[in-house]
Amino acid sequence: MAALDSSIYEEIILTSADGKTDVDIASGTIMIGYYEDIFSPTITAKLQVVNDGGSIKSEGGEMQSIYNGLPLRGGETVSIKIKGNSKSNPGLNFTGENVFFVSSISNVIIQKKTESFTLNLVSHKAIMNETSRVGRKYPTSNRISESVKDIIENQLGVEDDIDIDETQNVYGFIGNMRKPFTVLTWLASKSVPEIPDEGSEKPTNSTAGYVFYETKSGYHFRSIDSLIESVAYKPSYNYSEVIDKQADNDHKILRYHTSLNEDVLGKLQRGGYCSYRTFFNPLTFDYTDPSKGKFKLEDYKGKAKTMGKEVSLPGNLGDSPSRLITSILDVGTMEKGASKEENADPFLTQSQAMMRYNSIFSQKLHMQIPSNTNLESGNLIECEFIKSSTKNEIDLEQSGLYMIKELCHYFDSSGSYTSLTLIRDTFGVKE
Repeated sequence: MAALDSSIYEEIILTSADGKTDVDIASGTIMIGYYEDIFSPTITAKLQVVNDGGSIKSEGGEMQSIYNGLPLRGGETVSIKIKGNSKSNPGLNFTGENVFFVSSISNVIIQKKTESFTLNLVSHKAIMNETSRVGRKYPTSNRISESVKDIIENQLGVEDDIDIDETQNVYGFIGNMRKPFTVLTWLASKSVPEIPDEGSEKPTNSTAGYVFYETKSGYHFRSIDSLIESVAYKPSYNYSEVIDKQADNDHKILRYHTSLNEDVLGKLQRGGYCSYRTFFNPLTFDYTDPSKGKFKLEDYKGKAKTMGKEVSLPGNLGDSPSRLITSILDVGTMEKGASKEENADPFLTQSQAMMRYNSIFSQKLHMQIPSNTNLESGNLIECEFIKSSTKNEIDLEQSGLYMIKELCHYFDSSGSYTSLTLIRDTFGVKE
């Protein structure tokens, strides 16, 4: 079997919200889409179901449709187990305690003998997030990574499957009864990773910028620097206009297109090259000098981790601030002794994070490959593209490392494939 072949639905069980009624919908499921995104704190899925005849017996003994007989109103659970179709494609398993919740039902069509509907699914923790609040105070002695671990464990009830990059900066805050996902995403923008130099125990001048997201393997609170330094998935993917049916095509790029290629105007508007940042002090009612908060991307060349070759900025774009940003200092709202470490300095940290979030979108590429459920959002993959003017020469500018921003594992009766949205901060093959 090959990764492009249709997969076998070993288990798709829909359970009523009260847990009293189960119905096997595997035979009627005509499409499954599973989604991850490094900027989304929850995984999602979508099932399209077509059902013929009655499936659920009513109290009066009549056979009813799933939609009316269950009844299907949201809050139900769905267990999904899809068998892999090749050695490189293990499939998906969301059973036991790791099941999806029905967040909504759409495209409902009820006819005399048939029904069809789409189940929109989210993870259990997405439901918990809506009913949980972070109300406690976290001291300034806590590293951000410690606070993150506490919130994930105690507010979301997750003890295993947590992947957290330790932060070097400490930060005190009050939850203010915000939802866990809101707090965790907010902390991500303030975090600086503790990445030591080779042969040294001291942290480098690493750049701020974290992402908080969920994949099938659990929750991740990762620095972008750390993700970029991760080991890329092997083997690499390569593109060819001709697919050899006799060869192993599980790691072929079926189709691709580039949707974004260095948005200069957008980066200028967002202050991605150079910006001024000023802070309002709520105790003194003063504004800090904008020149103190001047940030230049050029100053971080060679310090920030990259996926490809460094790019020279056109003209003097990196010298002239294109955006003035005003924020509020935390002064007076926290205990005394808040961190004054250079990387924890809000003048640097917030500008670094903004630069990092902008830079990783320098190139954006959409790609479809044979189904590979080993892949997760946040993974690095290596791609090889052939120059259009030749048959065998590799395009060294288009090829190289990419990060998976989001993915969709798609399954239907005709086959299975994985769609990827890839991003990177630089161009070409890293030297």
